[in-house]
Amino acid sequence: MDARFLGTAELTEAPSVAVVVDVMRAFTVAAWAFAQGAEKIVLAGSLDEALALKARHPRWVALKDGPPAPGFDAVNSPGLLRSTDLKGRTVVQKTTAGTVGALAVKDASLVLCAGFVVAEATARLLRERAADDVTYVVTGEDGHADEDLACAQYIAGRAAGSGTDAAAFLARAARSRAAAELAQGIRQGVHPDDVALCLELDRFPFAMVAAPEGAIMVLRPCAVAPF
Repeated sequence: MDARFLGTAELTEAPSVAVVVDVMRAFTVAAWAFAQGAEKIVLAGSLDEALALKARHPRWVALKDGPPAPGFDAVNSPGLLRSTDLKGRTVVQKTTAGTVGALAVKDASLVLCAGFVVAEATARLLRERAADDVTYVVTGEDGHADEDLACAQYIAGRAAGSGTDAAAFLARAARSRAAAELAQGIRQGVHPDDVALCLELDRFPFAMVAAPEGAIMVLRPCAVAPF
């Protein structure tokens, strides 16, 4: 399997298959939203777009990075979201890195969004789809976030069928700048459990597939063969 690892800004053309990685915290949050019953997640390109979608669909749940803000129902924190009942709801998500990366590869034939919580399911779906040319989009810190690169490299190893041990990859993520900033409260809209929740390996048995639906990019859970 041919794997390349690029930051969002390094993308020069639509890849065939893209795995967009945002461990801390966009796609950990997305996975928790599905676990809490969300039907789908609309990936917004801007805060204004997220608010406009919310205005047109008042029952949708709008979510953003940082502190709470008028018009938004939730913040980008798995610790805060895990107690929210989202059964049957649509979530609109706008984040600094993860949603930006996913929208950058919207023309790929297959777009998966991932973090450690869905790592094995993502690798299994890549194997099911016989994806032999995969671009991993490292979204954080302009493509330099080690937690995202570690997760991407781990998924790539698992997708290639190797017996990759997760311990070293999780340790890298735990030592990352993002983990430190979350733990120290430098970032806003944070729950004390956020780092631990982002490092839960294979918490959920589904992958997450993003695809255009009309004018919007929609993320949905995708069941895979049992682990």
